[in-house]
Amino acid sequence: MILTASTTGGIAGMILWIVVLVAFMYFFMIRPQKKEQQQKTAMLQALEVGDTVLTTSGFYGTIIDMSEDTVIIEFGNNKNCRIPMQRVAISAVEKPEDATKPVEDKKDTKK
Repeated sequence: MILTASTTGGIAGMILWIVVLVAFMYFFMIRPQKKEQQQKTAMLQALEVGDTVLTTSGFYGTIIDMSEDTVIIEFGNNKNCRIPMQRVAISAVEKPEDATKPVEDKKDTKK
C-alpha cells in the first residue's frame, strides 16, 4: 500500500476530530457529572439529626436518627410516621438555621 500526502492528511484530520469529540464529551458530559456527584457526597456527609430533607420519592421529613448507611426520617405533623431509609435516598437537605433566616423583600423599583 502506498501512502500519499492526501491519505496521511485524511488520517491526521480524522484523529484530530476524534480528539475534539472526546474533549467535548469530557467537558460537557463527564466533568459536570463528576462535580454533581462530589456535591451530593458532600451533602450526604454533612447530614445531621434535625435536618429537614427531601427524599428521592418526593417526601419531606426530619432526620431523627442516623447510622452508617441508614437514616430514620419522621414524616408528617403527627410525628408517628418514622421510616428508616438509606442515605442515598435523600436528594436535598435544609439545615434548621437556613429555615430561620429572614427572607429579604424585593422592592419594586417600577413606578
